[in-house]
Amino acid sequence: MREAKALFQKLKIVSLLDLALTLPTSYNNTTLSSEITLGKVHTFEAKVEEVKSVNGKLRITFWLPLFYKRLNSMLFRVTPYHYQLFSIGSKHFIQGRVEEYKGFLQMNQPKSLKSIGKITPKYSTALKQSSIRSLIEHYINEKNLYAEGLNQYEINTLLGLHYPKNLQQIEKYDQEVLKFVEAFNHMKKLKGKREDFPAIEALNGELHTFVKGLPFKLTKEQQSVIYEVQQDLKRENRATKRLVIGDVGSGKTMVILASAVMAYPSKSILMAPTSLLTLQLYEEAKKYLPKHIKTALVMQGNGEEEYLEADFIVGTHALLFKDDLPKASLIMVDEQHRFGTKQRALLEAMMANKEKKPHYLQFSATPIPRTQAMMHSELIDVSLITSTPFKKDITSRVISKEDFPQLLESIKEEIAKEHQVLIVYPLVEESREIPYQSLDEGRGFWEKRFKNVYVTHGKDKRKEEVLQEFRDKGDILLATTVVEVGISLPRLTLIVIVGAERLGLATLHQLRGRVGRLGLKSYCYLFTKDKRNERLKSFTKTMSGFEIAKLDLQFRKSGDILDGTIQSGMQFKWLNLAKDEHIVKVAKERVKKL
Repeated sequence: MREAKALFQKLKIVSLLDLALTLPTSYNNTTLSSEITLGKVHTFEAKVEEVKSVNGKLRITFWLPLFYKRLNSMLFRVTPYHYQLFSIGSKHFIQGRVEEYKGFLQMNQPKSLKSIGKITPKYSTALKQSSIRSLIEHYINEKNLYAEGLNQYEINTLLGLHYPKNLQQIEKYDQEVLKFVEAFNHMKKLKGKREDFPAIEALNGELHTFVKGLPFKLTKEQQSVIYEVQQDLKRENRATKRLVIGDVGSGKTMVILASAVMAYPSKSILMAPTSLLTLQLYEEAKKYLPKHIKTALVMQGNGEEEYLEADFIVGTHALLFKDDLPKASLIMVDEQHRFGTKQRALLEAMMANKEKKPHYLQFSATPIPRTQAMMHSELIDVSLITSTPFKKDITSRVISKEDFPQLLESIKEEIAKEHQVLIVYPLVEESREIPYQSLDEGRGFWEKRFKNVYVTHGKDKRKEEVLQEFRDKGDILLATTVVEVGISLPRLTLIVIVGAERLGLATLHQLRGRVGRLGLKSYCYLFTKDKRNERLKSFTKTMSGFEIAKLDLQFRKSGDILDGTIQSGMQFKWLNLAKDEHIVKVAKERVKKL
């Protein structure tokens, strides 16, 4: 089919299974009905018994020999053709919706069919019925579906929906098959997009001494992810492309530092999205890395040239503007979704040597459901760190206006213990759209009643200074969701999120992750005018980011998926990523065998 390419583009179809999954939305069934159900469309064998003209309408009485019953019909827009067609004694196959009127069966506007015994699919697409049918007939057959990797049962299910021989194939198909084909098709497409390049070099740095010298024991998951990275870095024929997703406080920093140790004596670079996070990572590197690994910091306004001699360089996007940045065989990006795709690609391109690419590790603290991780590991290797080095003791509660006096008492108690409090407002200035106080409206209340109150938000040019000052001297921080990612505030034990129902569960989890960083007893209060909110209640019952990502899918029918590396807004018609993990597993195993 020459014109097929244009038709596929119009349908946004890129694979044969995309076309196979473009299923009929309804069917025109001309098989004779074996029973009568009121309200349904039926096809009958019928003989005209009586014809009457009533006010320009035509009333016909049919005899149904199969059921031994009469059926009344009314035709509204009558032409001479109808009188000729429905003459007394003529036999027909009629089709229409059957109702009951005054104890008699009734079918208004009956169609007289030329032939019967067919079930014709109807498609709802941007194409004409004839065009979509000819595409289906040309491409969707047993041989092609088998070549795509489907088994006989899956093939029969799909063919039964496109070319049904009986109603059972339409009404009793196995929906699990459609879920499987959807997952399998998606993973096959991702696998096809993956591009691998040779690495600049294999990295075999000695790791044992570093791990043994740490003042704490790494968790099993940290060890497992470090081992996966170690196997990646040893390869010269394929540069690593791995995304490490760790829940809030799961210890991703240790994976970053272990990777820098494995890269040594070659150079490695880490890029982070904010000065504060970069400084934090630099301080951790100085604290835990062996002394013989020279570490340097690159930030705007940081004029030191130490990075030229360094083994491990930690920096903000200021790294992208250094013409003399040394070549590194390993690059890492923390909180990777906060950088644009171009920024991430630029750092990789700066280090590339012709066809050879640096090993590339990306890190994120935005958990995704295990099903998504499994699917996207066809495009990029994915590691999950779901546990934390120590169990956090955080009590989460949904509160409302009537709970405010109690909340104030809790805040006073925490400050008395030299702990810190964070209050997150939904916006900076007053808005009629949002029924909650803004940061500007609320700050007077706190500044009047408490000392050492600090205020910041996304557009505040001094936000990083304010956060640092608050960390050392503050009691209460009033902010917007600017504090969501990365900043470590060890004394923070209480967070209030105003208008919590307006935020995604992933964002709420990130915010809650700011408290109890060192295992101190902590509290998360979700302040809302909708205290019965089921989504918020579910959130308070789990501390696992991966469980919360699953909940997010259940409540919103699609997850917050990391953009850039992992495409955004993934929607499935049949597959439920929150519940169908077993199907995704089977599909992944099948893709491996291709």
